Amino acid sequence: MDEIFYSKDNLDNYLKQLGKVYRQLNGKNTEAEIVLIGGAAIVSGFGFRYSTTDIDAYIIASSALKDAINIVGDENGLKPGWLNDDFKHTASYSDKIPLYSVHYRTFSNILHVRTMPGAYIAAMKLASYRPYKYDRSDVIGVILEDDLQKEDIITAINNLYGSIDALRHSADVKKFLDEIYKSDDLKRLYDNERNEEKSSFTILKNAEKYGEKLSTDNIEDVIKQARKRAAEKRDNNT
Repeated sequence: MDEIFYSKDNLDNYLKQLGKVYRQLNGKNTEAEIVLIGGAAIVSGFGFRYSTTDIDAYIIASSALKDAINIVGDENGLKPGWLNDDFKHTASYSDKIPLYSVHYRTFSNILHVRTMPGAYIAAMKLASYRPYKYDRSDVIGVILEDDLQKEDIITAINNLYGSIDALRHSADVKKFLDEIYKSDDLKRLYDNERNEEKSSFTILKNAEKYGEKLSTDNIEDVIKQARKRAAEKRDNNT
């Protein structure tokens, strides 16, 4: 199955279909609510990123919504779990997410879709802090577009996770935030981070292709070693 990219337009279209199917399956009296997070929250509310390859959401609904998700996916040729809540097993999850979400749109008068404000998107991206995803560049993009202050993000982190020290990569996160707010050219920093993330993703894809076993614990080491080998190769060729 070819990779499908979700833009604001087709995301809204799929959510519209989802609301309609859910209403048909579950009747008009049992409402459902989802909170878009991550890339889906960004493409639905920001202009710096136009698409995402998955739709992560905090889901508050009956089991009929899962059936509706599968039906919409089958009808549109989407991959299984095209809308899912798998993120609840990751470092970015917090049961406080619904408390700080904001209304996005309601479909078929029954499916209430919410999203996250910029500071909370940044907080969740910093909680994940993956070098092979767009976590770092997304933080910069949200800061640029929403003109966020460092205190806004720290407050969001505190509200979702208790404190910045509770984050898995707290020392790196603090250093990264300092780098952002000392920068005099955030657009250039954004472009640099985006390119670095794309490079890291390619490194990991090649590692998988050659049978290297990847896990949460060794991903960063794999990337560092690959960059080191590439640098040594360049030095030997000069």
